Amino acid sequence: MRHNKKFNHLSRKKAHRDSLLANMTISLIMHKRIFTTLAKAKALRVYAEPLINRAKEDSTPNRRHVFAELQNKEAVTELFREIAQKIANRPGGYTRILKTGNRLGDNAKMCFIELVDYNEAMLEKPEKKAAKTRRSRRSSKPAAEAPVAEAPAAEAPAAE
Repeated sequence: MRHNKKFNHLSRKKAHRDSLLANMTISLIMHKRIFTTLAKAKALRVYAEPLINRAKEDSTPNRRHVFAELQNKEAVTELFREIAQKIANRPGGYTRILKTGNRLGDNAKMCFIELVDYNEAMLEKPEKKAAKTRRSRRSSKPAAEAPVAEAPAAEAPAAE
């Protein structure tokens, strides 16, 4: 029976699934954004966020635990140095999934998964422009009240 076993198996055996998620986590840490299928991105978020959360406290046991999962020194160093500083005050939700549509070959749902604090376009809050009011082309004043522009005196009367 499979009671309370809710994670996505991704059509792989356990060893293959673990290495897939570890490699995708390394790519996410190193590149800050990766392009993958929606099912893999959702499985990656469940796998990667606890590891990212451990990076908040830089201690030897935390580094050993993350290294045991990832087996990549460069990724662990990047995670505990740069990424840990940016996520220090964030209570959770370190990744964002942006759906991009379906793949042409097999119609699989595709998406970007990225680290939240590294997307510069999303971090910048665009300044709100003043609301424009619609104006008609007609003058609001009747024609009789509108000031008539006087023609400039092209020729001044000659003094005799």
